[in-house]
Amino acid sequence: MIGPSGWGWYWGFGGGLLESLIAIALIVLVVWGIVSLIRHADSRPTTAMKQTPLDIAKERYAKGQITKEQFDQIKKDLNQK
Repeated sequence: MIGPSGWGWYWGFGGGLLESLIAIALIVLVVWGIVSLIRHADSRPTTAMKQTPLDIAKERYAKGQITKEQFDQIKKDLNQK
């Protein structure tokens, strides 16, 4: 069926299909961009992640992984730098 302008098939089926595909492509592109930004932000180290060797030694001592003597030796070794 041809409409008044002679583009009945294109606007009735083809145009709507093309517009739908473009809309879907834009949505996919936006979602991909957001996911990429989130992944990139998660991969950057934050200040909370940066621990000094002394912080690590304190954490290990608090967990009972090293003794007081070992902790004191680590502190002494680190202060000699």
